Amino acid sequence: MTRNERLRRAYFHEEMDRPAVYSREGFPSNDPTYDKLKKYIAENSELKFLWKLKETPYTTEISYEDYNEDFRRRKTILRTPAGNLESTSFESLKGQPGLHETYFLKTPEDAGKYISLPLPEIIKETDSFFETEKKADDTGIVNVSLGMNPAGTVVDLFGSELFAMMSIMERDLIHSLCEREMKKILKKLEFIADNKIGPYFSMLGEEYLVPPLHGPKDFYDFNVRYDKPIIDFIHNIGGRIHIHSHGSIRDVIQHFVEMGTDVLHPFEAPPSGNITAAEAKKAAGSKMCLEGNIQIAHMYERSLEDIREQTEELIKTVFSDRKGLIVSPSASPYIRGEGEKCFANYKAMVDTVLNYC
Repeated sequence: MTRNERLRRAYFHEEMDRPAVYSREGFPSNDPTYDKLKKYIAENSELKFLWKLKETPYTTEISYEDYNEDFRRRKTILRTPAGNLESTSFESLKGQPGLHETYFLKTPEDAGKYISLPLPEIIKETDSFFETEKKADDTGIVNVSLGMNPAGTVVDLFGSELFAMMSIMERDLIHSLCEREMKKILKKLEFIADNKIGPYFSMLGEEYLVPPLHGPKDFYDFNVRYDKPIIDFIHNIGGRIHIHSHGSIRDVIQHFVEMGTDVLHPFEAPPSGNITAAEAKKAAGSKMCLEGNIQIAHMYERSLEDIREQTEELIKTVFSDRKGLIVSPSASPYIRGEGEKCFANYKAMVDTVLNYC
């Protein structure tokens, strides 16, 4: 079975010769300590090649100011027909992740300004998708990224804390914003369908609405309500959808199944999440493939024997029906300068899957 065929069967809930094995590839930039790992992953694991439909950007003005020896402040002004919106963030001067400071939406009036923006225009370029398919060949699939889901986009506009408050005080307004973002994604999907792009899609952001900050009702009202029409569209054109959602998903995993998720990553066990592999498999059944669930920190902190045992137990628990498992860490390798340190554990995970029989 080729790597491409193995992933196809995983996404379409069909029997496989062995589980697939995959790693997200958001490596630290300009870090040669990961070169050996990148090569090993490229040669031995199932691959996903990213493609994203581009849109015309909104008009923004960006400026910078000094903050301290580690960060600079970035100010972004977004111009809308109803007035300007402003956000600020801190950008690392030393290659570390950035930090949000303030968000575009701070009041209901700001939300009205954002809603006044027209939906972005699609940049009608598709050749790069088919070029990426040729590059992938038998090594994997092309993942068409839809970016953040509607609710996740709205959370990013407010910030998690203010979004939670607005979901109580201005619930109708949150619905209006989510509906706008759903229409934006459906517009992209119509173009994608017309140009026969696919069939593998991905979306993320659902994790912003999982417990403990939000309960199952909010997850249903803001995720299922606006994600399901998107997923139904994808299924109607013969596609499949991957959703990335960290956090404590045990109380909402059935909603992921209900709205049609085909592949769910990373279904984390305690303490990072609250669902075991056995519980996740019971909920997923033959309807949803599970991708995970080796904690990324374990790749740096545990022994290779431990990683091998975790991988064997995961396969035993989830792959007994020979369906629905992509073994994967919970996130991309992330510690700058530690590529050599985690290589043996990554190799132990991959080799355990390759040697499955």
